[in-house]
Amino acid sequence: MDTNAQIRVLIVEKQVLFAKAVAQVLSADPEIKVVGINAGAQTATLPKDIDIVIIDIDNEEIDDVVEHFKARSPGAKICALSAHTQGELMQHCLSAGAEAYIVKDSSLQELVAAIKTLAEGSSYVDPRVAASLLRRRAPSNRPTNELSPREREIIRLIAQGLSNRDIGRRLVLSEKTIKNHVSHIFAKIHCTARSQAAVHAIRIGLA
Repeated sequence: MDTNAQIRVLIVEKQVLFAKAVAQVLSADPEIKVVGINAGAQTATLPKDIDIVIIDIDNEEIDDVVEHFKARSPGAKICALSAHTQGELMQHCLSAGAEAYIVKDSSLQELVAAIKTLAEGSSYVDPRVAASLLRRRAPSNRPTNELSPREREIIRLIAQGLSNRDIGRRLVLSEKTIKNHVSHIFAKIHCTARSQAAVHAIRIGLA
């Protein structure tokens, strides 16, 4: 494949063995290239044209690292990696500017899928974490029948972390058709990000 089209990933992780294990898993996919491993955000050497920065936020202050990397590489997507499943922490990371939140006990396949989802321009959120947040909140008064059957099917797949392209393949529809459906879904549930749509899908029992 064209190596210039590979997803360029930087890993920021103080635990060397864990960082190398993550790098090995990602590098096994021909679409991904790990361009560096750094122990800390402030000392990280940022290669050119970086696409995604995976940051272990258990050892970093998320607000500071997002600001740090966005200033140096505005096009880079931030993937927060944590052992914690608290919904509030996930929300804080997304509010700070991270595009993804992944729990460390996720499967290797899920990690690779999340990276590819980010590279395609979508956000990713672990549905388990979103569910833990919602369980502690009052039930929503928003009606569950506001979405059409097709839209409910699509938002369920969004909550699973699928990109528009993958959803189109699953439902045998064009990517453009899926994009239009997603736009209508966002307008109906008053959200602007796929992570918010995933939370809504969990709220109405679709994920």
